[in-house]
This record gives sequence, structure tokens and C-alpha cells, in this order.
Amino acid sequence: MRREDMIEKLRAHDGQEWDIVVIGGGASGLGAALDAASRGYKTLLLEKVDFAKGTSSRSTKLIHGGVRYLAQGDISLVYEALHERGLLMRNAPHLVSNQSFVIPNYDWWEMPYYTIGLKIYDYMAGKLGLGPSESISKEETIEKIPNLKTEGLRGGVIYQDGQFDDSRLAVNLAQTVAEQGGVVINHFAVKALTKSEEGLISGVVGEDSETGEEFRISAKAVINATGVFVDDILKMDEPNSRKTIVPSQGVHLVLDKEFLPGESAILIPKTDDGRVLFAVPWCGKVVLGTTDTLVDTPSIEPRALKKEIKFILKTAGDYLTRVPKKKDVKSVFAGLRPLAAPKADGKKTKEISRGHKIVVGMSGLVTITGGKWTTYRKIGEDTVNQAAILADLEEKSSVTKSLAIHGHLKVHDPNLKYAHYGIDREELIALAEVNEDFNQLLHPDLIFTKVEVVWAIRNEMARTIEDVLARRVRALFLDAEASMIMAHSVSEIMATELGWSEKKRELELRKYLDLAEGYLIK
Repeated sequence: MRREDMIEKLRAHDGQEWDIVVIGGGASGLGAALDAASRGYKTLLLEKVDFAKGTSSRSTKLIHGGVRYLAQGDISLVYEALHERGLLMRNAPHLVSNQSFVIPNYDWWEMPYYTIGLKIYDYMAGKLGLGPSESISKEETIEKIPNLKTEGLRGGVIYQDGQFDDSRLAVNLAQTVAEQGGVVINHFAVKALTKSEEGLISGVVGEDSETGEEFRISAKAVINATGVFVDDILKMDEPNSRKTIVPSQGVHLVLDKEFLPGESAILIPKTDDGRVLFAVPWCGKVVLGTTDTLVDTPSIEPRALKKEIKFILKTAGDYLTRVPKKKDVKSVFAGLRPLAAPKADGKKTKEISRGHKIVVGMSGLVTITGGKWTTYRKIGEDTVNQAAILADLEEKSSVTKSLAIHGHLKVHDPNLKYAHYGIDREELIALAEVNEDFNQLLHPDLIFTKVEVVWAIRNEMARTIEDVLARRVRALFLDAEASMIMAHSVSEIMATELGWSEKKRELELRKYLDLAEGYLIK
């Protein structure tokens, strides 16, 4: 998948009408584009920055039904999410795996309460379940979570859920869209919507961010899947449109693995403010999160508030024998959830449904609000169903329930080097044999090598240092300071591969270093 090829396919389509144009390359947009392309519709996806640049690369790294939503009584969302979790584990086994979670019990009522609740969770998953939940003794709980405080500990409940690499899945979804005949382009901004004389949406005006070249693109249906920025596109359609989403910020802190030395994750079911907190092993580190803070104005680079960092560290310290401090944080990242705006009933963000909503404007613009990674496929199916009816497209059924995602392997061994590349692993290894230097680590504290940078540029449309270090490999999220050191080598590789001048290389390096500073706790 090369960006140059995608641009040429867009040019070749000049003067012709696309069936569906999707604006936004996050989970919902990619889900919609894949569903449309795999049905045989002429599909184009345009992403302003990079695939999963926003919220979709900043999750808790879980594919889950949502134990919290079950407690809130949102049964339909949990059922749907558990079903989709099972499908995704089948369709992308190289990226999604089974993760054990332990809920530590300190009060007498917790053991029966959570055991019963999680048995219901298991039952709802049906044949797509990942294994039975069960109550475990105090000794077993400590064995699973060696760093857990033992005073007052009565035991725990263990259950199974899914874990994944969010931005890697986004890249593989983009590749799958291309394999299904669709066109996906990153660093390509939509500047305006076009309309017919009757006032109906007829396409978009886009701009290649790299060259400044403008394209007028005709489409039978346009899908607005821009996450927390959906209102920006809605205002292109109707300047007086009302606010449709409530951005809610979720912050995560990343620590070294020694703070959670076992293989199991921890779910703290009720924090001081009534939320849940996860501590999850991920890529050799531990992810702590998250928060749920109302934000007035969405940002492409949201920053954690001091009170959010303090809240996570304090809550983790209430449960862990080794209390994490600010100096222990390797990276802090924030994402904004595009929660569907509630009516004026005073709901807190944690009470707003994570379910998705599809809205069709008077002009025919189809907008997706809400949703989460776990249900991205169903969001895509529902959205394309709506868009196809609206555009009077030939009726075709969705095939994504059983569609293998790029990288899929029938037999997957997670212990192999580059295992998360799936079927591409052998080609990656072969590429590394071309140049001995390609096998060098980019930093001694992380597992990423130079060949992955080359691969990302040649095959995964990485165009900036950030594209590589934030989303093709996860260095920025795992260790921000280490990623800043890696950026120098990455800039040199990118300059060679993309033909950057020295001035361009220095500019791109400075942009990345400035960005990465925001992932450090001062």
C-alpha cells in the first residue's frame, strides 16, 4: 500500500462518481470504508492527518464488552460488543489476544457480586466467549498480581477479555480496504462539501496536504466519520447546525513492567469518583487508565490535566505495593471520546452511552457519532446500510463478519519476532536481510528496529516521523523520551526513502521532538 499509488487511483477516477466517500481514518471511518469496499462499492477514504491519529490510537488497548456498561444496565451494548470481540479475534488474531483480568476483592460482598455479574458476561458472549470467569482465593490472587496490596484482601474474581494494538489494527484495516478495491489516502484534508442545485450533498473538495493540490470529488454518498471533529464537517454542511457530540478526555499513563510483574491485568471496579481503572500489561510496559473528563473544545493533540495524572497515580497507589510516582511515568497520552451529546438532563460523561448513533442530515450527509473500537465493524455495517439506501446503491449484504483483516494467519505464534505483522512477517525479515544495518535496534530499551521504519514507509503509508514512532511502531506511547532519541535515526531513514532535503529533515525532526515533549510529565 503506497500513497503514490492511491493518489494515482484518485486521479484515474477524475470525472467519475464514487459510490461512497468516507471522511476520517479512525476506527469508525475505516470500518465504514472496509464494509463499503468489500461489498463492491466504489469507495474512497480521506484522512486529514494519519490513520488513527486521534482517539483511535489512544485507547486502553482493550477489545471488550464493557464490564462497566453491564453494571450500568446497557445490556444491548454489552451483548453487541461481546459478539464483535469474538469476530475480531477470529479476523485479526495477529493483533487481538486473550487477556486475563483480576478484580481484587476487599469487602465480603464483592466476591459473589462480581462472580455473578461476570458469569452473566460469559453467558452473553456465548460461543464467542474467551473462557469462563471464576472466583479465586487470596493466595491465587496474589500469585496472579504479585504487586497487589494484601491487607484486607479476601480474594478475587478472574475473567477474560481481549487486548490489541489499536493503531496497528487501523493500518491493517486501511490495507484491507485497498485490497478490497477501495482507495485510502492519509494527509489529505477535506476543505468543503459540494451540493447539487437541490441542496443535496454531491461530493467533497479535498486537498493533498503534501503538495497543496486541490481535488473536486463527486460522490453518491458522503460519510462523516471524523470522531470528535464531526461538528466541523456538519458546519460545512449547515453553518447553524447544533452540537452533536460531547468530547470526553481519557488519559493513560505508561509505566515499566515491574509495576505489574504478572501476566494478568487489574480491573479496579469502582474508584473514588465511581469510575473504573485498568492496569494492563502491553508491549512490555503497563498502561494505567483511564479518566473521563468533559472537554469544551476538541484538539488534535489533547493534553493530560494535572488532576487526571494525580488521580490515576493515587488510585493505582491505593492498590499496588510499589506506588508509582510521576518520575516513573514513561509516557502520558490523552484521547478524546466522541460521545453522542445527551439532551439537557445533567448526565455526567461516564453515564453517556458508548453506543453509536447514525444521523442523516437534510442534505443527505451521513454522520457517525459515539461508538468504540470493539464495535467498529458493526458501526461500519450500520453506516453503509444507511448510506446505500440513501444513495440508491445496488443492494449488497455486508461480508465483514468473516472477512480476514490484512496480516491474518491461520496459525499465529505470538512469541515470534515481528509476530504482530502477521502474514507480512516473512517479507519484513527478508527485507532486513537486504541490509545488515536494518536489523539494528532504534533504541536499546525498546524492541523496534530500523527495518520496521523502512517497511512502514514503503508499505504502510508512513509519511512523517510521528506516523512511524507513534502509530506504525508504538515508541511514543511506550517511552516518549526514548522515542525522541530514536527520532534522529528515523529522520535519516525517511530522508533517504522519501527524498527529503536536509532542511526538510531538520524541520520534520523538530516537529516530532516538540510533539513528543507533550508526552512527558514535567
